[in-house]
Amino acid sequence: MAANNRRMSGKKGAQVGSGGKRRRSLEGKGPTPPAEMRKGHAKQRAAAAKVRRTQGRPQQRRAGGKGTSELVVGRNPVFEALRDGVPASTLYVQQFIDSDERVREALQLAAERGGINLMEAPRPELDRMTNGLNHQGLVLQVPPYEYAHPEDLADAAADGGEDPLIVALDGVTDPRNLGAVVRSVSAFGGHGVVVPERRAAGMTAGAWKTSAGAAARTPVARATNLTRALEAYKKAGIVVVGLAADGEVELGELEALGGPVVIVVGSEGKGLSRLVGETCDYRVRIPMPGGAESLNAGVAAGIVLYEAARRRA
Repeated sequence: MAANNRRMSGKKGAQVGSGGKRRRSLEGKGPTPPAEMRKGHAKQRAAAAKVRRTQGRPQQRRAGGKGTSELVVGRNPVFEALRDGVPASTLYVQQFIDSDERVREALQLAAERGGINLMEAPRPELDRMTNGLNHQGLVLQVPPYEYAHPEDLADAAADGGEDPLIVALDGVTDPRNLGAVVRSVSAFGGHGVVVPERRAAGMTAGAWKTSAGAAARTPVARATNLTRALEAYKKAGIVVVGLAADGEVELGELEALGGPVVIVVGSEGKGLSRLVGETCDYRVRIPMPGGAESLNAGVAAGIVLYEAARRRA
């Protein structure tokens, strides 16, 4: 009778003849998904990073800060900025402007790109906005650039299963040099550029133009303190290589370029600052048989990036 009471109770338990299992427990869960679809797998992270790169700049994990808005003034500069893909939020057009070919082309480009507000303004207002510059009836507003954080660049490389290849600029104040470096980094498969927050070139309209569109694909990070940012890279296992005319190692002899590396380029006149130079693991010189004393930042970075890409191929 006690046995019958146990069998009639509402408690769940093993069923006679079932072996304690249900039919659905014996059913398979289907084939194992490919590595690219398994969450947390290295190939899945690499595939996600590839998608982000094709869609534009990598996702930013930390705030690197914003630059300041900028005005491009004059008919030719405005046309060239729109043609070269410089980001823009608003195109101001003077009321009753004498339209010529450049004005018509600028308006057409702004309309074709989309997302650019067209605002008509009286001449006195444009004079006030530009502090009396010769705007010729056209003023283009460039929004603040959103900088990445230095750690984002190394993280993007890790997400793609690649060794970081980063360029840091020390004391480079010409935006055109920054744009040229961004273009070289993009061309040779680098992961981005780091610039100091102070006394350094930023991503202005001139830098965007010189990058020839590469700035839309290659992130620029801004460091509050460049020396500390380089030290953080070193702690993460990335070799820091500084370019110096009197460097102890010649470029072709540096095996470290084949691995995770940050290439630090100084200004053409002063080179690397003292603290940055002391932070570098290696100080490397580029052989110049022609006898030139120095190269500008864009050219020097391009040479070293090519050598790094060649070793990684």
